[in-house]
Order: sequence, then structure tokens, then C-alpha cells
Amino acid sequence: MSTLATTTFFSEGLLGSQGALVAAAAIGVAFGFFLEKGGFGSSKKLVAVFYMRDFAVLKVMFGAVVTALIGIRVLAAAGAVDLGNWYQMETFLVPQIGAGLLFGMGFVMGGWCPGTAVVGAVSGRWDAIVFLGGAGIGSLIYAGAYPAIEPLTSEGALGVSTLDGVLGVSPGVAALLVIVVALGAFIGSNRLVAWRARRTA
Repeated sequence: MSTLATTTFFSEGLLGSQGALVAAAAIGVAFGFFLEKGGFGSSKKLVAVFYMRDFAVLKVMFGAVVTALIGIRVLAAAGAVDLGNWYQMETFLVPQIGAGLLFGMGFVMGGWCPGTAVVGAVSGRWDAIVFLGGAGIGSLIYAGAYPAIEPLTSEGALGVSTLDGVLGVSPGVAALLVIVVALGAFIGSNRLVAWRARRTA
């Protein structure tokens, strides 16, 4: 089966090249633009998901995951892409679970995640600017503490793990499971919002 596009910046070892940096900047600007247009330049809208008032964040993020998942699988099945040439992050359970918990706490307390905070800062929101300042200080603290915590960064190493590999199913079945979970989340969140609206009416 012939492939239409089999090389990437990663497969060619060019992630740090000028072309890759320009592409990353262009994608980042486009991403930020659509985040702002979607209302995600507001910390109030972002944290509303934690208070079960507005599930736009869940829907957009889950929607993006499903769209990318379907697109990747269709392109791979058609021979348009070679997934072996795509960068896939390795799994390290201990640091990634810990970082996820820390990230979540920072998100709900600060009202931002790093990407949306940049959007908010560009839009002139002072809370986003303060948040980014705190993130910068935290990064410096992490860099200073890294030699002491370095052994923890490789704990629970599982290599490159995928959902289909972990579950022992085909990629198509794994994709279908994600779609079903996403649809359940969409329907469930809509019903929860409607239920809350009836209770407060």
C-alpha cells in the first residue's frame, strides 16, 4: 500500500529545526485564536466545568480527541499516514499521575491551564498574567529541584502505551470505545445541566 505522507519533523529528526518551530508557532497562534473565539479566554468559563455549571470545556476537548482519533485512524487505514513516524510520548505512571493531580489542582485554583492562560494574557486579562508568572516561578523551582527528584521521573515506566494495547483490542475497537464514552459524557452533561436548571428555576 503506497503512502501519501510518511515523513514528519519527528521521523526526520528535525523537531528543533527552524521549519518545525515556524510550524509550531503557526499552529499555536491558530489554536489560541479559536480558543478565544470559543470563549476559553475567560477563567470563569473554564472553571465552570468543575462546578458542573458549564461543560463546554469537556465537550470541546472530548470532541477534539474524537475528531483527531477518527481522522488519524481513517488516514492510517487509507495509507495516507504512517503512524510509526509520529512522535508518541512514553508512559511513566508515577510522575504523570502526580503531575496530572498537580495540574488539576492548579487549574481549579488558578482558573487557567497554561495554553488558555497565554490566550487570556494576550487578551489583557491580569489574572492570566499573574497565573503565567506563577507557572514560570514553579518551572524554576522544578528545574532547581530536578536533580533531587530525577529518580521519580522514570518510575512506572511502561514505554509507549496505547489504549488498544492496554485493553488488548484492535485500534478500531479502542476508537469505538472512546467515541461511546464521549457520547455518554456529552449526553450526561447535557442532562445534568438541564436538571440543575430545573432545580434552580
